[in-house]
Formats: sequence, C-alpha cells, structure tokens
Amino acid sequence: MMRGRFGRTLGALLLLVGAAAGCSRRVPEATPAQEAVSGAPTVYVAKRIRTLDASRPVAQALAVRDGQVLAVGSREEVLAAAGPAARVVELGDATVVPGLTDSHGHLAGLAGALVRVRLEGTTSRDEVRSRLSSAPPSAYQGEWLLGGGWDQNDWPEKAFPTRADLDAAFPQTPVVLGRVDGHALWLNGEALRRARIDKNTKDPQGGRILRGPDGEPTGVLVDNAMELADAVLPPPTEEQRAARLNAALEHCARVGLTGVHDAGMDLKTFRLLQQWDKEGRLPLRIYAMADGQTADREQYLKDGPFQGKLLTMRAVKLTLDGALGSRGAALSAPYSDEPAHQGLLLLSPEEYAARVHAFVGRGFQVATHAIGDRANTLVLDTLLKEMEATGNKEGRHRVEHAQIMSPEDITRLGANGFVASVQPTHATSDMPWAQVRVGPERIQGAYAWQKLKAAGAVLALGSDFPVERPDVLAGLYAARTRQDASGQPPGGWQPDQRLSGEEALEGFTVGAAYASFAEGKRGQLKPGQDADFVVLSVDPVDGPAADLLTAQVRLTVVAGREVFHAATP
Repeated sequence: MMRGRFGRTLGALLLLVGAAAGCSRRVPEATPAQEAVSGAPTVYVAKRIRTLDASRPVAQALAVRDGQVLAVGSREEVLAAAGPAARVVELGDATVVPGLTDSHGHLAGLAGALVRVRLEGTTSRDEVRSRLSSAPPSAYQGEWLLGGGWDQNDWPEKAFPTRADLDAAFPQTPVVLGRVDGHALWLNGEALRRARIDKNTKDPQGGRILRGPDGEPTGVLVDNAMELADAVLPPPTEEQRAARLNAALEHCARVGLTGVHDAGMDLKTFRLLQQWDKEGRLPLRIYAMADGQTADREQYLKDGPFQGKLLTMRAVKLTLDGALGSRGAALSAPYSDEPAHQGLLLLSPEEYAARVHAFVGRGFQVATHAIGDRANTLVLDTLLKEMEATGNKEGRHRVEHAQIMSPEDITRLGANGFVASVQPTHATSDMPWAQVRVGPERIQGAYAWQKLKAAGAVLALGSDFPVERPDVLAGLYAARTRQDASGQPPGGWQPDQRLSGEEALEGFTVGAAYASFAEGKRGQLKPGQDADFVVLSVDPVDGPAADLLTAQVRLTVVAGREVFHAATP
C-alpha cells in the first residue's frame, strides 16, 4: 500500500517481533559453513515434510545438492539416494514446508521502519507525543524527526490528528509521521512551513490536504499530497541506506521468508541489490517490481527486465488509488462515513493506460495497487483492453490488494487469468472499521478470498510490510481464522472467506511462485526444484491455528544455503 519516498523509506513503523529468536550467524554474508560441499548432498530429516506435491504430499526426509532438491521420501529412500557421503541434519519434531514468499512487501520501507519512532498500537495522541519525546537519534533524518504507524481508528475520537497536537511539544523541530497504511502523513506546523504548505496551496491531483473550517491545513496530507513533504525531506546517506537494507534482509530471513516480491522498488535500492546479488550477498530471493509511479520508471523502461542470481525484475508496480483507512481508496459511490467523498485516483485513467501500454511493450508484468471498487474496475477495464489490442493474454498481470470489489469484477479477475495478490492480515487489521467505511452491501465483496478462488483467480499471499508485520506465521493464522490474536470475533470475520490450512500455505508458496513465473522452479518440494524451504516448530496445515501465534522459525534455507538458523536454547 505504501506511497511516496517517505512511505517507501518509512511507512508504518511497527514492533518487529521474532528478533528474540536469535541468529547463529549473520546474513547476507556467505560463509562456507552455510553451504554444502559441491557434489556432497545434505539430508534433512523431520517429523513431517509438507511438499505440496500431489504425488507425494507428505514425506520424512529430503536431500539437497548444489542448490536443488535431489530426493524426497522416507528416511531410508532419501539416504539411499543421497549416498554415504551425505551430511545428515536431524530436525526432530518439526515441520518442513516449501520456501515461504511474501508476495507484497517493501524492503526499503522495512529498512526505514527498523530505525524510526514506532507509533503502532498507540491508543491516543498523548501516547504518540510520549513516544516522540524519547525518540532515538536514528529517528532523525537531518533535522527532521520521523515516525509512523499511527492509526486514528485506534484512538477514542477516531478522527484525524492535527498539527496542534504536535506543535506545543515540537515548536521548531519539523516532525513527519506516517500513517499505518503509508497513504497519509501527519505534520507539525514547522514541517508544513518548510514544505511551504499553507491555505493557498492547492490539492495536487490524486491528493488531499486536509483543512480546517478556516481553510488552513490541519497537518494531514493524503496520497499524492505527501509528495509536498517528500520534496523537502532530506534523504538518508548511502551508508544509512545500505545498513538499513541489510538489516531488513536479515529480518526477513529470521521470520522464515525465502523470498519477497517487492512492490515498487526505487532505482537506488535496486542498484544496491544488483550489486549485492552479483557478489552473492543476498540471503533470499527478491522479485522486484519497478517503481512505475515516479520518474524512475523512465530508466526501468530503458533497461527492461532483469534476471540475476537471486534478484529478478520482471514486473512494474503502479498505484491507482489510496487506502481505505485514510479514505483514499477510489470508490464508485461515496464513503458511507463521508458522503461527500469517493476517494482518490492517483493516476488519471489515461495516464494509467499509457503506463500499462509502455511497460507491457517492454515485457513487464503489470502489478497494480487497487483498493476501492472504482479502482479495481478501472484496472480490469484497462488490462483487458490492452490484452485485446496486443493479443498478448499471457502477461499474468496482478491486482495488488483487490480489496473492495463488485461481484462482476471478482468474476472478471478470475476468468481472465489475473493474479489476486492479497494480504490476510489486512483483513484482520481492518475488520473493526471497514464496514463503517463502505457499508453492509459493498463489504460483501471485500477481502473476499474464497470468492476470488471460486472465480478462478490464483491467490498470492503477502503482508504489505511494514504496513503489517513481515511475519508469515501471522499471515497464515489470519488466513485460516480471520480473527485477531485474541480469537475475536468468534468464528472469524466473514468466516465463509477463510482459507484452509493448505490453501493458506499454498498462497505463500505455490501461489507466490506462479505470480512470479517461477512455478516450475519453486513452490513445492520435489526433485529438480530449487532447495528453498523453511523449518517450523508447528504444522501450519493441520496443527491448531492458534499455535501459529507462538510458533518458531528454526531454519530458513535458500538455494540449499542455510541463511538463518535459530540459536540453540
């Protein structure tokens, strides 16, 4: 969901759990201990290996050689296939699953989130000010104090904050705080002054400057209006950028991710990852979507798709509307709780169509952020028209979020080979207030995973980190239960849209592989496929869903390389 330079480098600043599990070795630096000797297999033996291969769905052992799966089966079968020189790793009472991929995340956003003031979970504006008052030095970028993760829906008044809420505590320090969805910023008066935003500043196309009765800016900027603050915010240094990105990659490996689909990568981040990929320093696979929203798109169009060792760029990310929580999602009828407003289109229909055409012509898959039903209709209309004009029906284009959809568009998405890239934890985060935004009729087409599946859509599951935690176990739990961590509501929200344990696991494995044109290489554990897998302390398919909330990632393996190993207690 994240928008703008501020959104990509900051976004929702969350408490990143899981780090306490520890790491027995650093990533992404490769060491000989992490890789099997060439030609000598490694055999992993566990209580259960879920292969997602219909011909042998459950096994007890798998052998890995030269980055690929050599054999899968019983302990005896695999040891025989591996030969006497094999290294044997006993995993004990654990479950092995194919490599888990987050199909929609923001690595640069996570990189920023690790060092800023964390405002997630705040229950009042007073608590926000309290956290800001003890900001660490890393939260400053130049003179600017940065934070994020606030959500006015968690506060008693449920109204957007104002500059006055910050000015008394920070009269001279510019303060910029990102909303949890990355689609709104909260500025104090000094930040507004430095950005030259006053009552005479016009709303940019696709953006809103919230104003008081006197016309003065309140301090909240929505969607494209955030660019007014981005323009004056000092960028991080190259050293900061590299250190933060490295920390983000390490965190992804710790939480059990073997891959990330990065939804809208800026050019500087991509160049750095290209260098690291060439040097063999990446700990996981990255399927990068070019940032098609900013001026970086011109260079991406010039360069075309890229294929490295663990880094791929074959898609472009376009953002058509905003988010539901900040009322930026483009709806076909007014918001139920703001009758004079229908949301925002961040690109005009004509400009969106032009960018789709340009990137399709260069061989890119198009992945479009669409939250509201108006935006989803426009995405499908445009993609279908492009496919008809070019005769190319194999683009495997993606709708990112596919959140509020009409029944007709759910059918169209599934019937025409598009991928629904959805985020289970968005449903459980939004469920307390989503119906207030859109009403009881439109909510029937919201977060409708089973309806999308029934229409024929492939589901690729993700988190949209750092908007949500980059925690695949939390995603599996939300997909299965549609409940919060305390088990509410009983039976789940819109329970008919829950996924089974196997469907949820498929979304982070098979679906993610298909969404990145890699179904022949990854998503299952069978001979010849890439040796990407994760060892969990629980069975995510048949085990109690609640166990996922306290489960541990014990081992993360990418291309046969152990990139994370939980510390021994």
